[in-house]
Parts: sequence; C-alpha cells; structure tokens
Amino acid sequence: MFTGIITDLGTMAEVTQGEAAKRFRITTAYDLGTVAMGASIACNGCCLTVVEKGRDWFSADASVETLAKTTLGNWAAGDRVNLERPLKIGDELGGHMVLGHVDAVAVVKAIRDEAGSKRYTITPPADLAKFVAAKGSVCLDGVSLTVNEVDAATFGVNIIPHTQKVTTFGGLSVGSMLNMEIDSLARYVARLIQPTS
Repeated sequence: MFTGIITDLGTMAEVTQGEAAKRFRITTAYDLGTVAMGASIACNGCCLTVVEKGRDWFSADASVETLAKTTLGNWAAGDRVNLERPLKIGDELGGHMVLGHVDAVAVVKAIRDEAGSKRYTITPPADLAKFVAAKGSVCLDGVSLTVNEVDAATFGVNIIPHTQKVTTFGGLSVGSMLNMEIDSLARYVARLIQPTS
C-alpha cells in the first residue's frame, strides 16, 4: 500500500533479462540497509519486489503481464523513475490510498502553463474514463493527483513547481505515456453496482 507521495527520483541503471521477462536495476538515495530483500517499492506507480540490492541500487523483476499493462517495457538506462516505499501503519497519508496495481497506460494530450504551474490534459483508455471524477484522485506514474476537470475523453491535472522538480513530471512532453491507477474506491463502487449474471 502506498500514498502516491514520491520520496525519491531514481535512475534506471540497467535493463536485462531476468528470471521474469525483464530485470531492472535502479539507483536510489534510499538507505538500502533499511530495505529488506523481498520488500515492495513503487516504481512509476508499479509495485515491484526487491530481488537484489547494493549500497545505492536495487533490482526488481517485471513479468510479461506487468510489461503489457504498464510503461515498464519501454524503460531504458538513464530514464528517471518515481520511487515510493510502502506505507507503514501510523505514517502520514499525504496523498490517497494507492495499491501499486497499474490499470493501464494513459497519454499526455496537452501541457500548458498556468500561473507558474502546468496543466496537463490526460487521455485515459476509454474503458477507464468512467472511473475518473472531478475533484477525485488519480495516480499517474506513482504520483497522487487531484483531478481538476473531466470531459468525455480526457481529464486535467495541475502540476505545481515542487512536483515538477521532484518527480518525472518535469520531463514529460505531449505524447508521453503514464502508468495510470484509478482510485480504488471508484473500482469497488463500480463492482458493487455492476449487474450480476
């Protein structure tokens, strides 16, 4: 369980074939002495398991399913990665409840300056659009964001200068792809009201 508050901006050091489909080695400022083997770390919103670690790096494997549902299959050495360690009981919940289970990939349709911040227009997959609500929450590349507005095919989020600086949002452009996790409350409400056969 995560909160969508990024605590480190790591760097992809190496992508190789692992026991699963791909293995990623990511450098980080985290104290890896406090990270257990088998621990979870959200990487651009995708919950991955630490399978190796060194003084300033850890490795994680991604399965074929993960590569198909996320942007991880496009990762290359040098890419920046939003990192978050899991929530502990008693920690401050600064964002919203994030599972680290990416639903699909969304696309940046437009970016415009807005009084020092940047307004991003995001195109989600059509089947996920119904789960996005104005003033609700969405997780994009691991970042918990408030939805500003919604229309039939897109939604908007505002990225303040601090978030641009400490996450990968500062390097995004039109056409960039983002890992999207819908709000888990929306997911369960939709399941409850779905007709049963």
